[in-house]
Amino acid sequence: MCLRYGGNSTDAQDILQNGLIRVFTALKQFDENRGNFIVWSNKIMVNEALRFLQKQKRINFFESVDESHLQIGVESNIYNLLSAKELVQIIQKLPDGYRTVFNLYTIEGYSHKEISQELNISVGTSKSQLSKAKKLLRQWIEVLL
Repeated sequence: MCLRYGGNSTDAQDILQNGLIRVFTALKQFDENRGNFIVWSNKIMVNEALRFLQKQKRINFFESVDESHLQIGVESNIYNLLSAKELVQIIQKLPDGYRTVFNLYTIEGYSHKEISQELNISVGTSKSQLSKAKKLLRQWIEVLL
């Protein structure tokens, strides 16, 4: 997860370290009767990743990407041909704003409304960033395969 948000191993290590400190510090607040530890700690790690990106001022939701050559027609089963490591490496190449929204929506299961509140952007911006991220990912996967 840290690699997906960080974009490189150095940033991912920083996110992981700070996130683990937050998990350890908040451990006394965890109530196993109210939820699963993995879900609880995962939420803390996602929040730490977002905090890191905002602190670094790296989330640019209006990044200019040349879309004139993007192709949309990739079959969904094509993702089964790539390993998880390969997918993470491809996701890491996305611009920070695209990658953040893609991770929150597709992987973490946030709604566009939740993403807009978390990142202080409009719902439309969230949807646009997700759409552009998917288009880029499709293009790059087509090139790989």
